[in-house]
Amino acid sequence: ILAECLGFREKRWAELFDQLDLNKDGRIDILELQTGLAGRGLSSGSVERIVESGDTNHDGVLDFEEFTEYLRTNEKQLKLMFSSLDKNNDGEIDAAEIQLSLRSIGVNISVEDANRILLSMDKDGTRTIDWNEWRDYFLFNSLNNMEDVARYWKHSLILDIGEQLTVPDEFSEEEKKSGYVWRQLMAGAMAGSVSRTGTAPLDRLKVFRQVHGSTHFKGNVLSSFRYMVKEGGVQSLWRGNGINVLKIAPETAIKFTAYEQIKNVMRGGNETTNLRVHERFVAGSLAGAVAQTAIYPMEVLKTRLTLRKTGQYSGIADCAKQIIQREGVTAFYKGYIPNLLGIVPYAGIDLAVYETLKFAWLNRNRGLDPGVMVLVGCGAVSSTCGQLASYPLALIRTRMQAQATEKGAPKPSMLKLFHSIVTQEGVAGLYRGISPNLLKVIPAVSMSYVVYEYTRIVLGVDIEGRKRKKGKKKDG
Repeated sequence: ILAECLGFREKRWAELFDQLDLNKDGRIDILELQTGLAGRGLSSGSVERIVESGDTNHDGVLDFEEFTEYLRTNEKQLKLMFSSLDKNNDGEIDAAEIQLSLRSIGVNISVEDANRILLSMDKDGTRTIDWNEWRDYFLFNSLNNMEDVARYWKHSLILDIGEQLTVPDEFSEEEKKSGYVWRQLMAGAMAGSVSRTGTAPLDRLKVFRQVHGSTHFKGNVLSSFRYMVKEGGVQSLWRGNGINVLKIAPETAIKFTAYEQIKNVMRGGNETTNLRVHERFVAGSLAGAVAQTAIYPMEVLKTRLTLRKTGQYSGIADCAKQIIQREGVTAFYKGYIPNLLGIVPYAGIDLAVYETLKFAWLNRNRGLDPGVMVLVGCGAVSSTCGQLASYPLALIRTRMQAQATEKGAPKPSMLKLFHSIVTQEGVAGLYRGISPNLLKVIPAVSMSYVVYEYTRIVLGVDIEGRKRKKGKKKDG
């Protein structure tokens, strides 16, 4: 029986090798592995690590012997991990065992989340994971401990589309202690800087359309760009981008710190208490409100610098100085109320749509890992839905920020401004400038993801959260 099992396993490996060996030369290179394993959601770093681990003669490819030896070694490790998760030794892993195992490393998840993890691996619909499902799912993922398993299940992505109102990510205690969290947040800030800079012209066009309505821009997107270039040259398309990038780091840091503190208060000091999705949303919204309150003056400066005419301000400091002299310190909080009100619909819909799309994908693709590109797509759609819901408030906020009033002069209220827009421009006026805002979502998400992945690699953590080895093996 043992010989038959071993023979079946060898036959299965031979069939798999033949599928991956696209040019049928008896060897598998990185490109063939990337193509053959594309549906498993593995990053380029993971594929390189497979070749690096199995390539015993250091020729950069895997022959059949190296391939089978890699799988044999990996299956042994996977068997040990499966046995450690199978607490009652019944040959299957259920949701409660997943929850218990993750809790042992400081990752507290709800029963609903444990069931979603289970669903991503459950091929036969039994709501449990047997050895075959476990092995097939992680066959090309090298697992050494529960931290590795948690990272493959959790998929942390920080996608910045210029609207930093999303609910912060969850991190384990181990990740916090190791410094992994701050490396990830730094990668997110770098990705946000590049994506915001790349889409700055569209962002400036959005702000112009929001503030000036249909008075200045009656044409299409192209004619609007021509107007801005004619007034200040091509470089004027990036006005306001400097401070838009500068505010990413403090906002992200404050939001994450506040989120952790608010979660502790909600748990009542009990670290083992799990936050449900709606509780996480409340904590995230409150953390967003704290961060926005702290950096809001930078938001006002960004709007003024974005709208400035050639020669109006010499820089950020000059802009701040002129606002204080002409309008007083309170001008730095113009539009603050609609901004806070906009956090709830944006963050709530963003989180709800993301969870719904991801869960729907898992239901349709039982036993498959969604992979980073599916999650990027879910993030782009959910962010767009969040923007559509909160856009009227964002428009009113921007108009209030842009209004320069003398000290002591009456300031138009949010409701009056809302009534004025609807009366003069109709309901469509509340969505003025949304077209360039929607146009920037796909390029912003794409740039954000690419820079995010490569920055994490540079910082020593790849897309699955693994520490990367420094240096490469030497031949011979």
